Amino acid sequence: MTALVILADGCEEIEAVTIVDVLRRGGVVVTTASLSGDLRVAGAHNVAIEADAPFAPETAADYDLVALPGGMRCMESLRSRAYVLAALRSAAAAGRIVGAVCASPAVLGAAGLLEDRRYCCYPGVEAQIEAGTYDPEAVTVRDGNIVTGTGPGTAAAFALELLEALEGREARDKVAAGMLL
Repeated sequence: MTALVILADGCEEIEAVTIVDVLRRGGVVVTTASLSGDLRVAGAHNVAIEADAPFAPETAADYDLVALPGGMRCMESLRSRAYVLAALRSAAAAGRIVGAVCASPAVLGAAGLLEDRRYCCYPGVEAQIEAGTYDPEAVTVRDGNIVTGTGPGTAAAFALELLEALEGREARDKVAAGMLL
């Protein structure tokens, strides 16, 4: 299985790194891609993350999973680019898993991917999402091929939900046990 994690300046570092770490522990081949083209991404808390490659929107549907970490600046950057929204729609239409955590479910909303879906996000961000059904009690929500999560403190739960969506419950449980979760 393969995953693409799209990084933009202002991303929540704990979410970005946790997604990558958990998926790789589960045997998923993960590529991180920088939205800006500069491989160095400045996180929300001034932690630099080096991406593997620049984002190539035409390849998003080639991955089994496309994931977006949160962070308000990151979300706004992702949401404001039509080619990102188109790449997410393409991946979802191809049956790929598309995930977003924290503020980034708003990107999925802007792409039209939350229509008739349940989702969760960082509290307050739901006001920016016009479609779907917000679940304020959920930590993660998987509705078909769309996975959403709430924020930094639940990054591991979100990443494990992504892993389960890709590799099944056994893979999730094995990685969770190894992480003492």
